[in-house]
Amino acid sequence: MAHRIVTVEVKGSPMEIFVFEPKGAGPHPGMIVCQHIPVGHTGIENDRFTLAVGERYAENGYMVAAPFIFHWWSKSAEMDLKRNEFRDDWTIPDLKAAFDLLAGMKNVRADRIGIVGHCWGGRVSYVGAVSNPKLAACAIFYGGRIRASMGQGNPPPIELAGNIKCPVIGFFGSLDQNPSPEDVNVIDAALTKAGVEHVFHRYEGANHAFQDSFGNRYHPQAAEDGWQKALAFFDAKLKEK
Repeated sequence: MAHRIVTVEVKGSPMEIFVFEPKGAGPHPGMIVCQHIPVGHTGIENDRFTLAVGERYAENGYMVAAPFIFHWWSKSAEMDLKRNEFRDDWTIPDLKAAFDLLAGMKNVRADRIGIVGHCWGGRVSYVGAVSNPKLAACAIFYGGRIRASMGQGNPPPIELAGNIKCPVIGFFGSLDQNPSPEDVNVIDAALTKAGVEHVFHRYEGANHAFQDSFGNRYHPQAAEDGWQKALAFFDAKLKEK
């Protein structure tokens, strides 16, 4: 599926947003797709998994915006540098820019915009949910470091669970260590304590990145079950109202 690139400025830094359009006139629900950490990649244009995720949601009727959240650094910079310098207070305006782009489209329902992410993007999806009360649904696939602070002065996202105003769905593998099963239990408890509507699905024998068909940890049964459950969740929260 073809996509187009819209460039916006976030605090003076140009950021690419990859837009995937569904068929039909709409109005469509919107979806922010949070990029996973692109080891060995220079940008979303070379990130096959993020592109595949955007395409699949568009094929299922969603207007998709995938922001390139690593625009703060040169595309040629080492990924370790980006990982170590990553800051939530930079990421929050990135996600808001993607939300605003979708919400400003005439064929998108501004009150029906969700967010989804895998791996690093799973954490980013959680950060989006705690920072934007206008989001209508959130999905987290094996998001690590939700218990960790990123950027001096930024609280760990888990401490902000009470800010989440939308339902959350999560998908995790039993063999994963980031997040580990213990981490998932802690996140689950934090959402429960905060009164956040949520459901977590855990897959025995699945590891981190189990949905990435381009990687060596792909688990086809868990991956497809996760797809079907995520699509059903978003359809219920973003379409059937």
